[in-house]
Amino acid sequence: MPPHKPLLEIACQQVMAEDASVFSVQWTDLPVTLAGALSAEELLVRYLGFVKKCTLALIRPVILANGVEFRLIGTGRSLISFLPPERADGFATLRICGGFLVQPRQCDRGQLRFGVEHLPGTVRVSLQLSDFCPLILGSRSPSLVRFWLYRATQAAIHRLVTVRFLSLLCRELAGPSAVVRVVNVDVRGGKPV
Repeated sequence: MPPHKPLLEIACQQVMAEDASVFSVQWTDLPVTLAGALSAEELLVRYLGFVKKCTLALIRPVILANGVEFRLIGTGRSLISFLPPERADGFATLRICGGFLVQPRQCDRGQLRFGVEHLPGTVRVSLQLSDFCPLILGSRSPSLVRFWLYRATQAAIHRLVTVRFLSLLCRELAGPSAVVRVVNVDVRGGKPV
C-alpha cells in the first residue's frame, strides 16, 4: 500500500470593494503537530525572503528603521512601503505608507497582515491584504480598462506569490509528498479580481 499523502488546502479570495480598494486573503489550516512553534513574525520573515527568491531578486524587501520597502532591483525606488510591523494576538501587521504602486492620496490606507491563529485542533496560517488602493486602478471609480489591467498584472502576481508561498510552507511542514490544492472562498463581498 502506498504511503499516505497529506492533503492540505489553501483558501483564497481577491475582491475589489465598492470604494475600489482591494481585499485579498489566503490561508491554510494546519494540524497542530505540523505548525509547531510557527509565529506570525516568523511567517513575515519567511515571506520577505520568499518574495526576493521567487522574483529572482527583481523585487527586494528591505528592512529599515522606519519600516519595510519592496524595492525594484537597481533602484532605490520603493514599489510599496510599510511602517514597522505591529504585533498583537498572533498577527504581524505591516501598514501601507507609500510606494510607487499605491495611489498617492491613499498612502495612509491598507495593510498586509500575517497570522498564525490557534483554533480548536488546528492552526490557521494566513496572509491578508486589505484596504489597498493600487495606482493602476487610479481612483474610486476605475475604468474597465484599468480594472482588467490590474486584474491581469498586480492581482495575478499577488495571488501567485501568496499561494506559492503557502504551498511551499505546507510542503516544508508536511513533507514534499503533501498534496496542496487551492479552493476559492467567499469571505467578503466585492467584485472578484
